[in-house]
Amino acid sequence: MIYRGLAKYFNLRLATTLLLTRMDTMAKAPQKMRDLPPTPLSCPRIASTGKTGSWRTFRPIINTEKCTHCQICWIYCPEACVELDATNLPKINYDYCKGCGICAHECPLKIIQMEREGVT
Repeated sequence: MIYRGLAKYFNLRLATTLLLTRMDTMAKAPQKMRDLPPTPLSCPRIASTGKTGSWRTFRPIINTEKCTHCQICWIYCPEACVELDATNLPKINYDYCKGCGICAHECPLKIIQMEREGVT
């Protein structure tokens, strides 16, 4: 596999593991997602100005009781802010989440709601 060769060349074993995990998840995804080219998984890093989620207006709230563990929110998050716990339940890393709402839009069950920041 070409990704394994690149990861070995750059000595990125962790990146290879994450990419292969993501590709396994994509194999279970709907056809429209499998038609997309595979992209490398990036992990949020501390930016030059620090944590970057402080300016968001809306925040995603996940109803974990209704979650089916499809991991589509994890796949589509452009900032890689959706993390999976040991049971594959999604958890949002609010330190880096920009509040774009892509996870809520792509959720097939619409269990991710966007709520205005600061409202409880």
